[in-house]
Amino acid sequence: MGILKPLGGEVTVHMRAPVEDVWALVSDVSRIGEFSPETFEAVWTHGATGPAVGARFKGHVKRNGVGPTYWTPCTVTACVPPDDKGVGVFEFGVGLDEHPINTWGYRMQPENEGTSVTEYFRLTPAWYIRGYWLLLGRLRGRTNERGMRTTLERMKAVLEA
Repeated sequence: MGILKPLGGEVTVHMRAPVEDVWALVSDVSRIGEFSPETFEAVWTHGATGPAVGARFKGHVKRNGVGPTYWTPCTVTACVPPDDKGVGVFEFGVGLDEHPINTWGYRMQPENEGTSVTEYFRLTPAWYIRGYWLLLGRLRGRTNERGMRTTLERMKAVLEA
């Protein structure tokens, strides 16, 4: 049996900014429209006002930057502010709470007088998602990786200004 390739990808960018500042930016979903080439706005929903496990928000997405345009529900699945070593994680599932289609997140840690930030996505390994990934995964994976690099570079520009 062959080894299955991961259903996802990641990009890491170093930022000359304290991990606490990076954490504050990546966990504020209301600012994603400033950075993402696909998600041009997001708002907290269901009474949520900020990042916490279980907090819900919706993202307004323009797929591939050209369309279609739609709202998608999201739920925060990991919310770990920087610990005493400066390591933090912010992650959310996209789709219905019990059955997200994919998970997006940010891992950050202090490194070289700044912060190493990794943005990642992982698709849910359901059979229909595996089929999609088999057919379109390489193309969509490259698109997502370009988008993640763009997002992180735009965040870096703001944090380093």
